[in-house]
Amino acid sequence: MELQAGDTFGRYELVSWLGRGGMAETWRAQLMGAAGVTKSVLIKKVLPEYADDEAFISMFISEARISATLSHGNVAQVFDFGQVEDEYFLAMEFVDGKPLDKVLKRALKAGLGALPIPVAVFIAMEMCRGLHYAHTRTDSSGKPLGIVHRDISPDNVLISYEGQVKIVDFGIAKAQLLRGFKTEPGVVKGKYLFFSPEQARGEDVDARTDVWATGIVLYELLCAKLPVEGPPQTVMMKIAHGQVPAPTTLRPDLPKELNDLVMQALAPDRKRRFESSHAFGDALAGFLHAHYPRFSSLSLANLLRVLFRADLMHEGRELTVPGAFHDEAKKWGGPALTKLLDAPPPEQVQTRRLPRAAAKPPPPETTQPDAPTIPTGRSRRALYGASAVGGLAVVGASLWFLMDARSPAPVAPPPVAVVEASVPKTAAVEAPTAKAEPPPAQAPVEEPPEAVAAAPAEHLEEPAPAKPAHSTRKSSVRTVRATQRVQAEEPQPVPVVEEPAPPTVVAASAVQEPPPAVEQSAPAPRKGVLGLLDSKRQEVQQKVTSLVKTKQQQFSGLLQSKDYDAALEAANDCAKNNPGVPECHLMLGDVHAKMNHPRESTQHYETFLKLAPADHPRRARVQEVLGKSGATN
Repeated sequence: MELQAGDTFGRYELVSWLGRGGMAETWRAQLMGAAGVTKSVLIKKVLPEYADDEAFISMFISEARISATLSHGNVAQVFDFGQVEDEYFLAMEFVDGKPLDKVLKRALKAGLGALPIPVAVFIAMEMCRGLHYAHTRTDSSGKPLGIVHRDISPDNVLISYEGQVKIVDFGIAKAQLLRGFKTEPGVVKGKYLFFSPEQARGEDVDARTDVWATGIVLYELLCAKLPVEGPPQTVMMKIAHGQVPAPTTLRPDLPKELNDLVMQALAPDRKRRFESSHAFGDALAGFLHAHYPRFSSLSLANLLRVLFRADLMHEGRELTVPGAFHDEAKKWGGPALTKLLDAPPPEQVQTRRLPRAAAKPPPPETTQPDAPTIPTGRSRRALYGASAVGGLAVVGASLWFLMDARSPAPVAPPPVAVVEASVPKTAAVEAPTAKAEPPPAQAPVEEPPEAVAAAPAEHLEEPAPAKPAHSTRKSSVRTVRATQRVQAEEPQPVPVVEEPAPPTVVAASAVQEPPPAVEQSAPAPRKGVLGLLDSKRQEVQQKVTSLVKTKQQQFSGLLQSKDYDAALEAANDCAKNNPGVPECHLMLGDVHAKMNHPRESTQHYETFLKLAPADHPRRARVQEVLGKSGATN
């Protein structure tokens, strides 16, 4: 069944869609109790297309059986398991924070290079606590369950805004007492970049496999790079032979003591590794307390609030960061973190922007099916380049229109000249300059998306026509002005994309494909200079249309790779350079919805409806989304 926010799902009321993985989707929901008592939970529901997949359902049920027995501060707890209309689901603890992979990505964007040493060590230490608890779980008779997670990676670790570290997703964990859950010889499960040597060889695994994976996670947090990368066969061959470079080869400033701890966790022979996650965690705790005695979960919470303060402000939340943390962090964070801490809060940056009059991009999407990762740096530069070319095309179009308006004959331009409606007043100033990628150190000061999208707002008015040069032409100039005013009031045709882009596979997303070409009766071609201007205008419009189509395809790829920051930048670029193109606002609405920004999403959807023609293929879907949003507010 297709679900929407506000729907009832068993005993739960769905609040917002959080994401979609390869075989399941997640929702934030509320458990509705008696007398209005509610509890926030996360619903993990099997996708309908996999409801009949016996192998996956078996693994999903196994996850429920294992997770339901776990209750630890470093493990996300499972509260409920069941079926609603033949769809299996898990109801688990909702962690108010971010996945560890997003935390690392934001730190890199903020210019930190990698996570500060005490932050990385503390996270790995807390992971060890949760894993050791799972490894040592017993049944009612005291017999060990033999649980091994086998899929430890940054995206399966959640960091809360309170500084808690929670391990999630025991979907492929192995418990020896679960019948039918023993892996066949030679079969491997998990993410190959985090495989232990025995996992890479397809051998049986034990708790020391999770020790290895925790060491890989710590390596990535410290160095911002995995020790071994490449295609599966290359990675697994190097791991199986223990070809792992020391962290100091990538980060020479690491203390030798910490480097040795990481390398012991990554020993190819599991007998030489830490004998348990508890032993590894204790070693990390000794290092942390010896070198950073004041570091605690509150330190991690404050860093997270600084890194994601723009997101929090955008959600209308203000989580305070005490001044004492600034002094503490500057001692172990380096100049990049000092610059981040000294940066003005988002509200102050927003005051430098122009008034918020422009429409904002639309919403949906939270997480999509696993898709190939798009290299963030290159893809963003490509998007900026496309935006710059699009801006130049708009400038060219505006020059041709000005020439046409000054021609002696008061002949209205043909309907095909669509670009007039989408030329902002500032296009001649802003468009030629390609948008440079901001230096990483300034990224954390980035403003909420609405501030970015609002920039061209005050320039939406058409410039007033220049006064006539000769009084003898006053009558004809007035006629031209009147004709232009009438044209400005009439709805302008939308740039069309001749070939639809691949649909976005996202529930609740309104963007799937560009609008089909709108057929118009072609006017008789004009001759001479006017005919040349017509052909130039059509050529410019074709370029703009092609650029918008390319932008949509790149935007769709960024959404599928869950790089919402880059998707938002791409959509903002599109709207800034082409404010009259409805597809740009449709993209903005979608990405804001995915980022759980309902207000901005609604604004951009409404702008899309104002700009899009009545027969636009996405109008009905957007109206439906807005209708449901209004019903739930």
